[in-house]
Amino acid sequence: MSSLFDVSGKVLVVTGGARGIGRMIADGFAESGATVFIAARKADVVEAAAAEIGAHGIAADLSTPEGADAVVRAVTDAGGRLDVLVNNAGATWGAPLESYPDDAFDKVFGLNVKGAFRLVSRLAPLLKATGTPESPARVLNIGSADGTRVADYEAYAYGASKAALHMLTRQLAHTLAPLVTVNTIAPGPFPTKMIQHLLGDPETKAAVEQLVPMHRLGTPEDIAGAAIFLASRAGSYVTGALVPVDGGITSK
Repeated sequence: MSSLFDVSGKVLVVTGGARGIGRMIADGFAESGATVFIAARKADVVEAAAAEIGAHGIAADLSTPEGADAVVRAVTDAGGRLDVLVNNAGATWGAPLESYPDDAFDKVFGLNVKGAFRLVSRLAPLLKATGTPESPARVLNIGSADGTRVADYEAYAYGASKAALHMLTRQLAHTLAPLVTVNTIAPGPFPTKMIQHLLGDPETKAAVEQLVPMHRLGTPEDIAGAAIFLASRAGSYVTGALVPVDGGITSK
C-alpha cells in the first residue's frame, strides 16, 4: 500500500505544461520523482518553465502535425519510453452568438480535439510498448466542467470541444485497452490565465468562489493529485472515465 500512488521513475509528456493547469500537473509529477517533458508553443516560455520545473522542454505547436512530430521525436531521442501522456494544451474563444467567427471553431477544435487525437495516435506505439494489463500506460485528457454543463459565458466552441474530447476519451479507452488506460479530468475554476480577468477584483473573485459548492478555487495539489492517482498503481483499473475536479460545480 505504501507505493500505491508512487509515480517515481515514470516518464510523461504534459502538453501546455508551461503554465496553468499543465504547469501544476508537471510540477506535481516532477516533485514526485517522474521524468517530465513539457510541450508549449513558445520556445522561450517552455525553456524557462522547464528549467524551473526540472523538466525537458519541447517547443511545439500542438495544433499542427509538425508539433506532434516534434514531441514524438523528443521522446524517441530520449530513449523512447513513455508511461503517461497528459493532453492539456487548449484554446478558448469568447464572443456573442451573432458575431461568433467561423474560424473560432477551427482554432479551438483544431487544438482541443484534433490536436489531442493526433498526439495520441502518434504516441500510441510507445505507450503500448510500455504498458501491460497489470501496469498499463496512461493517457489523461484535460477536459472541462464546461464540457458537461452550460457555462455562464459565450464560448461556444470551447464547451463543445471539451464535450467532444470527453467522448473521444471513451472511444480511445476502448481502442487502447488493455495496454493503455485513457481518462478525462474535468477541472472547474482554477487560478489560471483563462479566468485571470475575473480574479483581479476581490468582489468578482468572491462571486466566482461562491458559485463553487466548496467555496474556493482549485489548487495545484487538487489537480496534480487527481492526475497522480490516475497515473499510479491506484488508478490502473480506471479507464474511459470522466473525473470532475471542480469543487462540486457539476453536481448541482
